Amino acid sequence: MMTLYGYWRSTAAYRVRIALNLKGISVAHVSVHLVKDGGQQHTPAYVAKNPTHLVPSLELEGGTVLTQSLAIIDYLEAIQPDPALLPSDPVARAKVLAAAHVVAMDIHPVNNLRVVSHLADTFGADVEAKRQWMCHWMDTGFEALEQMVRKDTRFSFADTPSLADICLVAQYYNARRWGLDLTPYPRLTEIEETCLALPAFADARPEAQPDAE
Repeated sequence: MMTLYGYWRSTAAYRVRIALNLKGISVAHVSVHLVKDGGQQHTPAYVAKNPTHLVPSLELEGGTVLTQSLAIIDYLEAIQPDPALLPSDPVARAKVLAAAHVVAMDIHPVNNLRVVSHLADTFGADVEAKRQWMCHWMDTGFEALEQMVRKDTRFSFADTPSLADICLVAQYYNARRWGLDLTPYPRLTEIEETCLALPAFADARPEAQPDAE
């Protein structure tokens, strides 16, 4: 069985949990606490598996370790194509990827724990300043996403979930955690509600994980 190393509050790990659930793939779960003991992601044993000091990591049965959530989901898509998380049509595929990348490449990297910690340690940002930083970048990304997703489908781009929905739902968890006003994004909020009605999304929620605090 494959093993997923993650943390209950990690939005990147949340993405992979959703994808695993949608595809019906069972894995063993190992918690890597990102705060306790100075951050367990920095231990030599974990860094030997993932030199980026980040979660998630997916260890295959043969011992190969895959890192980066979108790369892991791409691997899952390759080994278990059904249900597809990306359309086969090239244009439709590019649109789904673009929406997913708004979250995974525009919002998430500048809201990552290590970036926010650096703001505090190096520039003296207090709790409220860090919150405002994160909300600014989520607002910037969500404003674009609200216009990018389709208005005539159940999910972001179709009547079945895609990679865009996976990324959106995970980031919305962070938005709610940090008190972002989501009223300007009715379509995104509608999509989140539709997604969380599915067990694959609901069972992957951070608060539903064994290591949730």
